[in-house]
Amino acid sequence: MRSIWNGAISFGLVSIPIKLMNATESHSVSFRQIHMEDGGRIRYRKVCELEDREVTQDEIGKAYEDADGSMIPITDDDLTQLPIPTARTIEIVAFVPEERIDPLQMGSAYYLAASGAPAAKPYTLLREALKRSNRVAIAKFALRGRERLGMLRVVGDAIAMHGLLWPDEVRAPEGVAPDAGVTVRDQELDLADALMDTLGEIDLDDLHDEYREALEEVIAAKAAGETPRESPEPAAPGKVLDLMAALEGSVRAARESRGGEGAGAAEGAEVRSLPRRAASARRTPKETGGKKSTSTAAKKPAAKKAEAKKSTASATGKPAAKSGRAAKKTADPGTAKKATGKGAATRNTASKGTAKKTAPRKRSA
Repeated sequence: MRSIWNGAISFGLVSIPIKLMNATESHSVSFRQIHMEDGGRIRYRKVCELEDREVTQDEIGKAYEDADGSMIPITDDDLTQLPIPTARTIEIVAFVPEERIDPLQMGSAYYLAASGAPAAKPYTLLREALKRSNRVAIAKFALRGRERLGMLRVVGDAIAMHGLLWPDEVRAPEGVAPDAGVTVRDQELDLADALMDTLGEIDLDDLHDEYREALEEVIAAKAAGETPRESPEPAAPGKVLDLMAALEGSVRAARESRGGEGAGAAEGAEVRSLPRRAASARRTPKETGGKKSTSTAAKKPAAKKAEAKKSTASATGKPAAKSGRAAKKTADPGTAKKATGKGAATRNTASKGTAKKTAPRKRSA
């Protein structure tokens, strides 16, 4: 890696000569501007307004435009000789826990390499001190014409520095959050937790830039004189009217995409509306008592009727008729004892229906 800045880390009375190198690189596809009519390149030429001619990079310097429009030249020597200690030094000013740093402040990342053999010992000392304390170093340094804030931390066996924005450069999130008064139910939070559990974790190394890959395919196809592959039509997003239904659908889709992984963890977090109605029924026994006895009474003759049918299907002749009469006798005393009113009428109707159905079987025998 190529060094972009040389200086030193000031660690109390310890000075560590270092080289600064970019820790990240961009893989984005860049474009050139062209004239659509003939494909000619569009270029930006640097022209001196006074002489009306193009100038080379060696002839170009820096200047500050004053309020009256006059230009005040500033040379590289002026910048390196600024009366501040951070002109060529990364000055550590504090050590704080890493969670104290707001991610909104973090910017470009750099690697700090020890410059020469004498720097190896103090460099290792600072690295191990940061490791053992579980803290990061806050530093000030000057780069590209301005003083910056930085955070030093350990990455593997190296020290990395993240450029930080000054606190007053981070905007407050005013007017960003939705209006107050929106409430979220526990059931919705449970389903959101289930969705997070189903999606689970991922190895960040497995993620890649699909947009760049697709763009490279288009460029390769056009370079070969081929027609680029058409992309599938995106599914039209439906209008979500029920947040619970949308969350449940998301959980199901996540399970299917991961082959059922995480289903066990998410299963217990699903909330259905039916259990809520059942709980409501238990809290109001007076209103549902009659309905409960009716459903119980209706289920018993139906079950005995099924047994009678089973006996009839397994035998023929008189035994089938006897089974039918036995089912009728069993149903009638139970109906007389347990049911009254509308419930009794329901069971009597069921027993009559059973008798009518078994009578033809007796005649056919």
